[in-house]
Amino acid sequence: MTLTQEQKQFVEDLLGRMTLEEKIGQMNQESPSIVGGFDVPFSELIEMLTDGRISQEEFGRIMASAKQDLHEDDIRAGRVGSMMVNDPRQNNTLQKIAMEESRLGIPLIIGFDVIHGFRSVFPIAIAEACSFDDDLFESTAHMAAVESRAHGINWNFAPMIDAARDSRWGRVSEGPGEDPLLGSRFARAKIRGLQNDHSSPLNYVAACTKHFVAYGACESGRDYNTTSMSVSQLYNVYLPAFRAAMEEGAATVMAAFNDLNGVPCTVNRHLLRDILKGEFGLEGFVVSDANAIRECVSHGIAEDERDAGVQAALAGMDMDMGTHIYLEHLKAEAEKGTVPMEVIDEAVRRILSVKVWLGLFEDPFVPEELIAAYEKGLPEAHVGLCRRAANESMVLLKNDNHLLPLSRGQKISLVGNLADNPDEVCGAWAMAWKREDCVSVRAGLEAAGAQVSYYPCGGPEGEIDLEEADRACENADVIVAVVGETDAMSGEASSRTDTTLPGRQRELLERLLRSGKPVVAVLMNGRPLALGWEAEHVPAILEAWHLGIRMGDAVAAALLGDVNPSGKLSSSFPYVTGQCPLYYNHPSTGRPGSKSKFTSRYLDAPWDALYPFGHGLSYTSFAYDDMQVHKIGQCLEFTVRIRNTGERAGTEIAQLYMQDVSASLVRPVRELKDYRRVELKPGEEKKITFVLPLDALGFYDNEGKYRLEDGLFRFTIGPSSREGLSKELRLTF
Repeated sequence: MTLTQEQKQFVEDLLGRMTLEEKIGQMNQESPSIVGGFDVPFSELIEMLTDGRISQEEFGRIMASAKQDLHEDDIRAGRVGSMMVNDPRQNNTLQKIAMEESRLGIPLIIGFDVIHGFRSVFPIAIAEACSFDDDLFESTAHMAAVESRAHGINWNFAPMIDAARDSRWGRVSEGPGEDPLLGSRFARAKIRGLQNDHSSPLNYVAACTKHFVAYGACESGRDYNTTSMSVSQLYNVYLPAFRAAMEEGAATVMAAFNDLNGVPCTVNRHLLRDILKGEFGLEGFVVSDANAIRECVSHGIAEDERDAGVQAALAGMDMDMGTHIYLEHLKAEAEKGTVPMEVIDEAVRRILSVKVWLGLFEDPFVPEELIAAYEKGLPEAHVGLCRRAANESMVLLKNDNHLLPLSRGQKISLVGNLADNPDEVCGAWAMAWKREDCVSVRAGLEAAGAQVSYYPCGGPEGEIDLEEADRACENADVIVAVVGETDAMSGEASSRTDTTLPGRQRELLERLLRSGKPVVAVLMNGRPLALGWEAEHVPAILEAWHLGIRMGDAVAAALLGDVNPSGKLSSSFPYVTGQCPLYYNHPSTGRPGSKSKFTSRYLDAPWDALYPFGHGLSYTSFAYDDMQVHKIGQCLEFTVRIRNTGERAGTEIAQLYMQDVSASLVRPVRELKDYRRVELKPGEEKKITFVLPLDALGFYDNEGKYRLEDGLFRFTIGPSSREGLSKELRLTF
């Protein structure tokens, strides 16, 4: 985000004309207040939708029939800087009030949670990251920006780029997984897609990276819980994606709910001012998460709401999401000098700068013809991108005896409630989808011409009909069981102590397997599941996640071989939940896990992942050979030859890993340093090259300083974090 000198001067002139009350108004974000028979704030209504207390249909009825206070009078009085509204005509009305009826005519910045697509809902982030496709990351973000702007939403609370190593945490679904390099490239691509197309004001939005920071490390995987870690771990694992996003020009940041080493991020001056705004150079502003300033009282860091507001403002929290604490307390504190005017001016300057950069002062409105066009339906290009994203995000975990792909001549018994429920395909934090756009697995298979008989049998909740399962077995050549989680079982406030298949779904699989018919498990889920039993007993497992509105099309294409799965896991899968947190790039230990008793192991489970980061099979096979490495100037150049040794065309995701064998701090056993998608026809081979700058081989120490240390380095290129070709190189910097 860069402003011209003329734009900067406009901001300064406007700031100089503002009253203290108008400045504080810019720091206040409002949501529609639902009044009458359903008297809850909009933010709570959103929470009720996402945690399953109300359905999408109930949410729609409430929004259509309930009386809403849109704070029009507050907007006229200059007491509102931002709104959260998902209605293009309402947004136009509110912008008209702000522009024409407030004293200074300052437009609203209108935000909304657009985590993995707007109406065109793409795969959840943990799934999309499995594509290892930077171009896809950027394309889906750009589509989300275009659709958002068509609804008057010019600020997306995305991307969510928390590194997450514990699948008990529900919000693992919203981010790109466990690896800082993949997370950083995901972050960069998303910022480009959301922000970089300035060919029209309707083609870009302000990104809001979240949650700053270390939210994914919440203790015991319990949402909103405390977080503690060393400085080196913070800098090497949890900050890289945010640093990358800031380097790419991200306009705004949302602070995390959690405390970090005893200080809530909401009031953490070191995080917000020293690191984010100082070291990383954020030019835009920081917004709290919903109600987070008030929650500092519950944290025990603030005595009351006034104290919480003072601490947040001084720490560098520029905008208050939904508590009114700034609105109610900052004026008196500024007049007393507790909060210096320069603190308020800085916050408002940042907020106004983002509004100027968005072009809102020139034209904040959505053309009526654009609103009407989207009411007619999604353009085919949008639908096509949804299919592409879903196709690339699936991961083939297991395929014994080449059970997959299936043929259209086989009689398929499709089993499981999830298989015929289009409401479940989008996953957590999908806020604007329409049922008419959603394709279930059953609908996808039928549209693809498969011979399908459907047997609900049951799902993640409630009872299982075992007699119906027996009937499914009698009438099938092959059984496809769609099992997993409902969308409400992952996402915010959806932590689980048991990450095995919920309900009685394992019992259902046991019954199906007892028939002797081949069984394929298709997983619909928002987190890495503990699949030790399934991996031992089910011959084929396709990880399909929550793939978005065209999920059924993608799953059908993969099962029938029209698409060759190419995804690789963005997060490690455990055998059992008790292995969590689990991640491939763990530090070396003095007694690495082995079969020997006195090593870092468990008595009752394996010590390593069932399916590691980077794992993913194909309907063809690939061979790696002739790995070479050369130092050229200030870079290392790696080459390797990859050959398609099977009978189908396929895409391999080659991965380059590094181990710093000996360093002044214990380093990970393996770190991803680059990746490349390689398309190969049957029998075709390609020589690919990775170029790695030498300064990418360092690490941050416990003072937050970057270190490049001489020594021995081990490099591996292969199909996953567990296997590949290796070379060692001694380097002097």
